[in-house]
Amino acid sequence: MFDISTIIGLILALFIGVTLGLIGSGGSILTVPILVYVVGLNPITATAYSLFIVGSTAFVGSIRHSLDQNVNFKIVALFGIPSLISVFFTRSTLVPLLPDAFVLKNDFTIPKSTFIMVLFAVVMFAAASRMIKKPRQKVVGKEAVTAAAVPLIFQGVLIGMLSGLVGAGGGFLIVPALLFFANLPMRKAVGTSLTIVAIQSLSGFLGDLSYQKIDWALILSFTVISIFGLFVGIRLSKRIIDGNLRKIFGWFILTMSLYILSKEIIGY
Repeated sequence: MFDISTIIGLILALFIGVTLGLIGSGGSILTVPILVYVVGLNPITATAYSLFIVGSTAFVGSIRHSLDQNVNFKIVALFGIPSLISVFFTRSTLVPLLPDAFVLKNDFTIPKSTFIMVLFAVVMFAAASRMIKKPRQKVVGKEAVTAAAVPLIFQGVLIGMLSGLVGAGGGFLIVPALLFFANLPMRKAVGTSLTIVAIQSLSGFLGDLSYQKIDWALILSFTVISIFGLFVGIRLSKRIIDGNLRKIFGWFILTMSLYILSKEIIGY
């Protein structure tokens, strides 16, 4: 039986799916803080659970978008396979190797959990700046896609490492990359992003199974509610102007990042 804080977290899980359905990103930005500050999980466990919840939700969304032919599978291969390898290596090898505390000058120490949350907040801040600033989107005749293979592979590796470290699917970084480097239309960028997020998030979660004890009842409950929110978000996306939605959500992420930084740094 779930306690009141977990029930509140499950209610908020609806918004995880809504954001993924609306803009193909942002799920982990909500999932990790909800699991840490509402449900009360430690950041290491929260990042692992986030990978499963967001990955499963994004997987369902990718199927929905593929039926509408809004997934570019060539880009998924160029970007997704390197990110898959990178995120699995990060979760299975790098994260367990992180020390319990980082020692700075004058014997000042930062716990690993604090380090991860601060890093997550910094990533959120960067994501917010990308969402608030309207991306340059080239006009593409007949939806032709000019994908630069090397930059996409390189970004796949980098975003995979970042996603594995902070437990984020990375959609808030993937969508701008697809718009700029692959020259995808926005709708296809969202569908392709969800597919890549699903691949790297679920592979990252597999890397956690070797050392994490999983509360399946909790994460499956979160996942089911999040998937319901996904379909709500997809439906809403057809009625809301994308530019306005991106800016509103960007300011929301910015506020949350500042809240986490103040809580972790000033509180610490």
